[in-house]
Amino acid sequence: MKKFKIPSIPPTTNKCIRFPNDIIEDVEKAISGKNCTFTAFVVEAVKVALENIEEENK
Repeated sequence: MKKFKIPSIPPTTNKCIRFPNDIIEDVEKAISGKNCTFTAFVVEAVKVALENIEEENK
């Protein structure tokens, strides 16, 4: 059994970026009714993109 560990919130920095309106609408639809914020969705998407880039560079 996996041991429960209280998660810690990593330090963050506020960045102001602009998104095309259609992407905002698509993200909002994707997260609608789910326990997810726009920020959490974008952070996860960026993490996956960075992992993909790292994998491609190997």
